[in-house]
Amino acid sequence: MSDAEPGDTPIEIEDIGSNPAPRRPIGALIAERLSRRALLGAAGAAALAPARPAAAQDSGNTPDGGPSSLGFPELRHQLAPRDAVAAGHAIQVVIRWGDPILADAPEHDPRQQSAAAQARQFGYNNDYLDFFPLPAGARSADHGLLVVNHEYTNTNLMFPGLGSGREMRARTTAEHGAIERAAMGLSVVELRREDGAWRYRRDSRWNRRITAETPMRLSGPAAGHARLRTAEDPTGRQVRGTLNNCAGGNTPWGTVLTCEENFNYYFGGEAAESGAQAAAYRRYGILKEPVYGWRRFEPRFDLDQTPNEPNRFGWVVEFDPYDPASVPVKRTALGRFKHEGCTHAVSADGRVAFYSGDDERFDYLYKFVTARAWTPGDPAANRDLLDEGVLHVARFEADGTLRWLRLVQGEGPLTPENGFHAQGDVVIEARRAADLLGATPMDRPEDVETNRRSGRVYVMLTNNGSRKSGQVDAANPRPANLHGHVLEIIPPGAGTGQVDHAATEARWGLFLVAGRPGIDPGAQYHRATSDQGWLSCPDNCTFDRNGRIWIATDGAPEAAGVADGLYAADTTGAGRALTRLFYQAPVGAEVCGPCFTPDERTLFLAIQHPGEGAGSHFEAPTTRWPDFREDAPPRPSVIAITRQDGAPIG
Repeated sequence: MSDAEPGDTPIEIEDIGSNPAPRRPIGALIAERLSRRALLGAAGAAALAPARPAAAQDSGNTPDGGPSSLGFPELRHQLAPRDAVAAGHAIQVVIRWGDPILADAPEHDPRQQSAAAQARQFGYNNDYLDFFPLPAGARSADHGLLVVNHEYTNTNLMFPGLGSGREMRARTTAEHGAIERAAMGLSVVELRREDGAWRYRRDSRWNRRITAETPMRLSGPAAGHARLRTAEDPTGRQVRGTLNNCAGGNTPWGTVLTCEENFNYYFGGEAAESGAQAAAYRRYGILKEPVYGWRRFEPRFDLDQTPNEPNRFGWVVEFDPYDPASVPVKRTALGRFKHEGCTHAVSADGRVAFYSGDDERFDYLYKFVTARAWTPGDPAANRDLLDEGVLHVARFEADGTLRWLRLVQGEGPLTPENGFHAQGDVVIEARRAADLLGATPMDRPEDVETNRRSGRVYVMLTNNGSRKSGQVDAANPRPANLHGHVLEIIPPGAGTGQVDHAATEARWGLFLVAGRPGIDPGAQYHRATSDQGWLSCPDNCTFDRNGRIWIATDGAPEAAGVADGLYAADTTGAGRALTRLFYQAPVGAEVCGPCFTPDERTLFLAIQHPGEGAGSHFEAPTTRWPDFREDAPPRPSVIAITRQDGAPIG
């Protein structure tokens, strides 16, 4: 993928496949001796009421009948310049790339951009969303802070006159790069619902931009490590900015966790192939020629000048959304990899587990468990809770057992003989440590969320077209898995008030296997799933108060020829895994960050990279969503979906 051009074709640098030798867990060996049907049966038996293969494509899934508890009329699959939502619902664009969010910010002018202006305006390619009620500690559903990640930029869609393809890279300047870095990171904006519409307050004291230039602190076992020191920061404890913020999460004590995913887009140099850290760079997908050309203008992105700078990215970053002056902290105890998200679940003993997927083909699922219980109402006691605890990586056994393996220096192979002299070495090279422990290589583990109603945990596995038949295992049951699947983890005590998310063993099963029933081998849903209800490439998810799952997709146009969208399904009962299509994105866009307000009368969605695709560029995009002005490019935006009758969604 070294020839990828930002914004020219969809950037999937996670598909480099940087795990050079994915281990074949026991499930792969068993798979050689069993038919795939038997293997799927063994995995499905691990879950209560497992999903059944689809037997028909005609939908019995209507609003007034059938086994689903969902009441909305299902959309039809489409590929169109505009988005669509189920009948009876309305879409409002809340905020768009470039909208001014600080009091002194200028109005957005896509033909006259500057880094100074962009650092005061809403960023690009919004992803993770979260809603924090105002005032702090309230349950307000009409007034709050919207927190938004900004993952990456589509250079060719942002700037006029660059075109697309290889020529675009040669035309980009230092100023283009500075604007892109200002467009990444996060935005925090105050929102209020008035007369049924959401409006953001431009001059709010809570509004904030966090960018690739914002000063941050490093904490935990890697802070001060020699491999995190640079000439700019000889202490290894201060870092400038955050990059490629994909999904995220929050904490029980009210802070945000934003996740650095594909940081390898930005670093390059001869050292990627011949330097002292070349093997470590390779394991994280860092190439001689990066996707973005910033290294031509910024020494910190040039490995030959600043070899340790990449080690300062790939972390989970914590900050307080209610305090615009708070300094974000990179919590290194949670490990360094391509964090898609980091979502919490409180265990029965008060300790907090944080689940993360490493979004790469053949990489792993992780869990961090705090050393101490959290203390409600005592911010000081929780301030550094994420600096002490145990990082684990998952091994899925074919008998339905999940084992959480401890990534602790001195245990097993994580010894000085293997280059792990301290816990800082383990977390900096978390991927290599997980390799040595024999973790299960997964089909791009992305979002991981807990269903608060049941205590079960759901893992979005987006796809893996590179898995060969000899690499199939129980948890990744298909070769050439173009459409992905969803796993369900059942911790001890799930379904009771005493769920043990800190346990080192759990049960697991398949919730659904994506693709079109009857067309794509191995697709598994409820038997009543309609020809409009199947999905491809699950990415993010959330749950409503009834425990129903809402799944957002990324990659369906390429994999299945339909737009990305949002699907919902029951997780228990007669309608379990009967997915229904609720929303579809405009052409080129993915759907990210599904987030309900506390009253579930609004569903926020992040619509990322509208118009992305081969040959699309500023002057001739595939869509001009959401403004549809001939003089305006497409603009990544946050939308709010409400029911027209004002009732809760779903």
